[in-house]
Amino acid sequence: MSDRIFDRETLLDLSVNAIPLAILLCFVLLFAIVSPFPADSFVLVVQMAIVTIIGVALFVLTYYSGKVISRDEEAMDEYIPAGYSEADAEVSGVPGEESE
Repeated sequence: MSDRIFDRETLLDLSVNAIPLAILLCFVLLFAIVSPFPADSFVLVVQMAIVTIIGVALFVLTYYSGKVISRDEEAMDEYIPAGYSEADAEVSGVPGEESE
């Protein structure tokens, strides 16, 4: 078993969240450098809190969904009968189900 948490396919599945995370990071950096709103500290704290909380929540959600994807992929590999590949399992469909 590999020491890595996520394999290459799982990282590709999770890469869709990299762009929103990068956008949120850009907003935090831009709001810290250039303040487009009044210099009210309350507004700045609320603004940074909203963007930061959403970014952290998205990062945590991405991490745990990656763990679940990895776990389920390992479990799925156990249920594929010997002699069949994943492509054969996808083509054959559900056993006992007839095509129309």
